[in-house]
Amino acid sequence: MTNALGGYAAGTVALANTRRYHAFLMASMAPPVERTLLVSKIELSVEYQGRQVDLTANEFLGGSISPQGFVHLESFAIRSGVPTWRYAVGDALLETQIFMADAANTSYLRMELLRALAPVRITLKPFVTYRDYHGHSRGTLDLGLNSDTTMCRIAPPSPARAFRLMISQGLFTAEPAWYWNFWHREEYQRGMDALEDLWVPGFFCTDLQVSDPVFLTATCEPSTPLPGAEVLERLNAHNRRQLSALPESAPEWIRSLTLAADQFLVRRGTDLKALSVIAGYPWFADWGRDTMISLPGLTTALGRYDIAAAILKTYAAYIDRGMLPNRFSDGAGDAPPEYNTADATLWMFHALDDYLQARRDTELAQDLLPTLISIIHAHVAGTRFGIKVDPKDGLLRAGESGTQLTWMDAKHGDTTFTPRVGKPVEINALWLNALDVTARLAGRTKNVAEKSFCLSLLEQAQANFGRFWNAQKNCLFDLLDGEGGDHDGRVRPNQIFAVSLPYCALPPDQMRAVVDCCGRELLTSYGLRSLGPQEPGYIGRYEGDPRQRDSAYHMGTAWAWLLGPYARAHFRVYGNAGFALSLLDPIAQHVQSACMGTISEIFDGDAPHTARGCFAQAWSVAEILRAWLFLARQLSTPERNLR
Repeated sequence: MTNALGGYAAGTVALANTRRYHAFLMASMAPPVERTLLVSKIELSVEYQGRQVDLTANEFLGGSISPQGFVHLESFAIRSGVPTWRYAVGDALLETQIFMADAANTSYLRMELLRALAPVRITLKPFVTYRDYHGHSRGTLDLGLNSDTTMCRIAPPSPARAFRLMISQGLFTAEPAWYWNFWHREEYQRGMDALEDLWVPGFFCTDLQVSDPVFLTATCEPSTPLPGAEVLERLNAHNRRQLSALPESAPEWIRSLTLAADQFLVRRGTDLKALSVIAGYPWFADWGRDTMISLPGLTTALGRYDIAAAILKTYAAYIDRGMLPNRFSDGAGDAPPEYNTADATLWMFHALDDYLQARRDTELAQDLLPTLISIIHAHVAGTRFGIKVDPKDGLLRAGESGTQLTWMDAKHGDTTFTPRVGKPVEINALWLNALDVTARLAGRTKNVAEKSFCLSLLEQAQANFGRFWNAQKNCLFDLLDGEGGDHDGRVRPNQIFAVSLPYCALPPDQMRAVVDCCGRELLTSYGLRSLGPQEPGYIGRYEGDPRQRDSAYHMGTAWAWLLGPYARAHFRVYGNAGFALSLLDPIAQHVQSACMGTISEIFDGDAPHTARGCFAQAWSVAEILRAWLFLARQLSTPERNLR
């Protein structure tokens, strides 16, 4: 659950935290970054008819699991976008839900007794800390405590922000204590430190009556939080509006992804109009590349036009030397954005064009056209990191030794695993599209000189795009004119964009060959592999310590977001929308098997294709959702139109 600020609540169905990133309240102190763990979890126990039962779970160093409340879990489901647990204790049935307020660092736990023969007493024990979300806390924190009968206030030393926990009906008892050596098994599997100590300020106690909900609230906002019932009502109404944009034929998993799309849309800074996209939960912030790739699926495809326009305006303001930022600092302050990307800027042309195809917005087109033209000129003249059009063939070159400028950007220390210095295939497919978009927009505004300039660049680049054809493998080279002057003929998925993007320079037989190659060598049920299994250097499992995982990131790992462009490209060359839609079907199972209701970042290239990486990834959700909506429209109103 998220709050449109970069903060979130996340955990496991068993309510045992298995990651350092799991939290009941992970606040974003400088939206959408500076994420800070305040409340790790809320432990619940109930007393009913003389019986005391714990409902949550913890894992400690050495493997002990205590308590084991999951044995009382009758069901778990995402109901109207809200995670919902139901616990059976004898003949009593208790329902709990966790959600967040919009635009506030405030989390709620809702408890309702659905049936019982007598009142049920619930004890709630908050486990708190104050740390960066990438770290772990040990029992050395100075966490001050002020409390009264219904509220406790945790006040770490300045400049840390105080936070409060309160209950809508019940009492708080101060009983401070440290709990030691919580074990985060997922961190251990990732080769990371896995131990944490947490502080309990005391406990809340309340007597539940049937059909009379009680809310526990945690917040670091200075104002009084809205009542939990009101926040939940607003959330449910918002979700109903979002789902109304879908066709009636949309299956449940597409409805889930539509609600998940909202989780990635955040505010940037204090300007309410400045919007961005969180690349992935739990550890990514907002990235320029991920934002522009995700924008069409998260916003335009769902009719969220005002949000799409706001994001485009936000990022256009950060253009510098013809480049969009790759990423912003993960903390507060004035740290400048990082511009180490060759593709984020070019994806913005595609995102804008996709938006303008769906919504006639002459004002935005006119506002952004000068920015687009300046980007084209900067790429022709040359900008950072060797990004420059080669005047010999009109193709775009990018990269210098030690850099990683494409989406295949894994780097550990000084080791760049997929540098791709030269002329990457998808960068040039994007370059052709950027020239086409700018030429068309310049034509609409009667800017004859710039239209002619872009068309001349497009003519030269298109004429030489055929250099990417690898006749030996009947597909496209991944890279031309590398650091040693060689071409990279390894089978990679980047070639699919030469077919899936609206402007395509390939003849029909080569388009089909590219799709066939990707389907034969790279396709898995959950995405395209980043490298063919028969290629040298292939790594089929994404596991081990950070260096091992980084080395596998783009050397065989399957990426879910690529399944969307592949399905669209398949339809483009074969015209069978039903077949292309069926390529997305396995995601329906995944949506219910990893992070409930959303899509993971990556999967092992080898079977059984275990989900890895971020458990909720923006472009995974966006591109699969966008592909499904596009293909579903083709079935209802057949039309060969990739836009």
